[in-house]
Amino acid sequence: MPTSSPLPPTPPRHRPAPPWHTVAWRGHWIGHPDDAAEPSRRNATEGEVPGGLVRRLFRTTCELESVPARVPARLTADSRYLLLVNGEEVGRGPVRSQPQRMCYDDYDLAPRLRPGTNTVSVLVTHYGDPNAFWQPASSTAAPGAATAPGGHTALVFEADLGGGTWLTSDRTWTVRHMAGLGAAPPQGFHGIPVEVVDARKFPADWLRRHEDGDKNDENDKNDKNNDNNEKDRSGSRGVAAAWVPVRTVHAGHMGGLARSQPPVHPYGALHPRPIGPLEEGPPLTPVAYRLGEETPSAPALDHPVAQVAQHVGRHGDLPRTPTSAPLTAPIRFRAAAGTARLVTADFGRIVCGLVGFRLSAPRGTRIDLLHQEKPADPSRAGRVSNVTGARYTARGSDDAFEALEVNGLRFVRLLVHAESAGDIVIGEISVRERLYPIRGGAFFESDDDELDRLYAAGRRTVTLNSQDAYTDCPTREQRAWVGDGVVHQMVHLTTSTDWSLARRYLRLADSPRPDGLLPRSVVGDMEYRTGPTIPDWSLSWIHGVHSQFRYEGASATVRELLPSVERVLRWYLPYRNEHGVLEHVPEWNLVDWSAVFLSGTSSILTALWARALREFAEISTACGNAGNAAWATELWERARDGFEVFWDPERGTYVDHLLDGVRQSPASQLAGATAIVSGLAPDSRRDAVSAWIADPKRLVVRSWIGGGDGGYDDARIAEQLRGVQTVTWDPWDEVVRAEPFAGYLVHDALALCGRTRELTAALRDWSRFLTDGYDTFGECWGWGTPAHGWSSTPTRDIVMYLLGIEPGEPGFVSARIRPAFGVTEKMSGAAPTPYGLLRVRINGTGCEVDSPVPFTFRAADGTTTAHPAGRAVFR
Repeated sequence: MPTSSPLPPTPPRHRPAPPWHTVAWRGHWIGHPDDAAEPSRRNATEGEVPGGLVRRLFRTTCELESVPARVPARLTADSRYLLLVNGEEVGRGPVRSQPQRMCYDDYDLAPRLRPGTNTVSVLVTHYGDPNAFWQPASSTAAPGAATAPGGHTALVFEADLGGGTWLTSDRTWTVRHMAGLGAAPPQGFHGIPVEVVDARKFPADWLRRHEDGDKNDENDKNDKNNDNNEKDRSGSRGVAAAWVPVRTVHAGHMGGLARSQPPVHPYGALHPRPIGPLEEGPPLTPVAYRLGEETPSAPALDHPVAQVAQHVGRHGDLPRTPTSAPLTAPIRFRAAAGTARLVTADFGRIVCGLVGFRLSAPRGTRIDLLHQEKPADPSRAGRVSNVTGARYTARGSDDAFEALEVNGLRFVRLLVHAESAGDIVIGEISVRERLYPIRGGAFFESDDDELDRLYAAGRRTVTLNSQDAYTDCPTREQRAWVGDGVVHQMVHLTTSTDWSLARRYLRLADSPRPDGLLPRSVVGDMEYRTGPTIPDWSLSWIHGVHSQFRYEGASATVRELLPSVERVLRWYLPYRNEHGVLEHVPEWNLVDWSAVFLSGTSSILTALWARALREFAEISTACGNAGNAAWATELWERARDGFEVFWDPERGTYVDHLLDGVRQSPASQLAGATAIVSGLAPDSRRDAVSAWIADPKRLVVRSWIGGGDGGYDDARIAEQLRGVQTVTWDPWDEVVRAEPFAGYLVHDALALCGRTRELTAALRDWSRFLTDGYDTFGECWGWGTPAHGWSSTPTRDIVMYLLGIEPGEPGFVSARIRPAFGVTEKMSGAAPTPYGLLRVRINGTGCEVDSPVPFTFRAADGTTTAHPAGRAVFR
């Protein structure tokens, strides 16, 4: 790019936090007085799992002569909150964070306020045990101290009512324990809370009934009467545990001076929400229903998922006599006492949000829900997809359920247990999606329907896995795996004008262990419990830092992450051998699920480390840190020289590994691809290596843990744990194909080698996922979840390698446009830059470009020319 090319205008800056958002708060941390007891003992008599999920409802009132134009407010809670003003929902939060980096949300309450008495209510959930997306804070209580932050429900709130008047969380607030809103005992690995709701223990309008302060006393009396009646029937207490004054939560550690206003350990300084709000779409409804036969009801099990699985195992899930017409909601039937009946709903695709339904049924009717991503038999052992659901027990009037927890699913199996005879009416089951959207006008369209579907599928898959962080899948885990997010990030960088979640991915994952490595998954049970990590996930994260650098330059985000990047790179230094390549790297080296060999002396781990070294050197140079750049470059050069030990001249490619210095036969796609993308393979060898990894006649799909029936193979996993890796292919002539996650490395390698035809063919292979109504990309070739964010690289590749839009210089101050002419006759699209959308339209060998930044353009005949920002037509 000529230095005389005009630079684009300065990109817009992010909106700064309001000036009143200081680190010191006027509001106090408050909690329930029962939390003065040990967390593991709290509410054991209320039907909760000891130490598990608890929900509390906090409230206060304020009097207003008139409503100010704006009423800015901020709040956060441990673990989650639902904020209501005068019975209307205002927001939910906070976003997932490590406890020491907790975030708060800010709102304008004015649209919900009115002259006179106003009620602010906050339902706070404390999960108790770490789960897939939350990890506990350590308690700060000293022996004998009162309740302290950490280990129990806590809330802090403040709102500026104007004229020097503030509404803050303090001892004037009241709180009540929400019996009837609990969770099933944790089950399995996946860690998504399974809600258990007993509607007999609270009135239908429990969230809105206290909006009028004058009615509170009478409502409380009614609650107590209902509670006594319920206790007479079931022996359990209801929601009408009285409203009680909150307990102010004070620091209980030496030096804390009993402080109750943030900043307080263990949360410290609370941080403003780093991303925008999640978007809620209209309720999504099933495309089909099925109604099973009436059967005897089985005794209640602790877990609704187990209850449904048991029923299906005994009775099946299909009606014995097919219905003459498709079933539609509402579903109506007459139930005999002591019977059960299964309703199955199919949403036609993976959806993710809050599951809900309305119900008319006799009091005590129990509804067990099982959410599934595939129509698998839930009674079969080892079906890892059958782990989420809910339980709802009817109060007998005004029954309706809407989940507080987010779930992903395609199918809902709803098992109705009739305690007494009566008519059952189940209204339309719905899912209200709450996801972080892809924003702006970026698009792709062509005269090739398959390419259009692939582009849309990647966007949909990433959106389903964009909540308050990038998640692996919406259906099983919702964990923020450190490696997975690099693909979500690249899709956002190429399709969305909002890159805040991409930055959030990098910052959230920047939570290193004392030795510098990142956890395998952040903010949740895995980070909380430490244990072995996935070292190469930290290298994938470094690639994410470099991707952010390419798109927005040496920004504040990129600069603040460089110390962690360097520590990750230094972690690998003890594992270099005399040739400068890596061997005997411990912990769980994964890369992806394909059957690659990473033991002994590893070409793949060496290449990924070398790629990270080169990327760190490039960023360090841009930041003016020549010393770090020289250090990383020297290590890369040493690895390049030593990498020769992996070269197989007979086959013209690189092998996976050496054992005891002896080159082994397996030479996977990833061995060749990582050699190319790291720059360790000389240019003279690229053609041979890329031919080896792109040859469809050689490619085979193998996994160390994947099964042939769409799930994990327990026997193979057991072999892995014993150190057994059985070769079931010809390692000399066949090439193990990368699974979808590491497919982006293969595609990058093919693009670097100019193999557009092979790259396009590889992209089209993702169409195998788009069958039977699924419009998302699955986890692996032939098995795994059907909506896995790490598989979404085709969307990025269509933008980067077919439309050909990439940053020409860091920060996108210039662009490089190299369309893939000949893939299809017509295609057009737009991709985001910090300065606006860059548009490309291709028709045959002609192209029209409208760019907000200077750009170079490679024409159909291979010539490259430089152009200023603006519109240009090439024929």
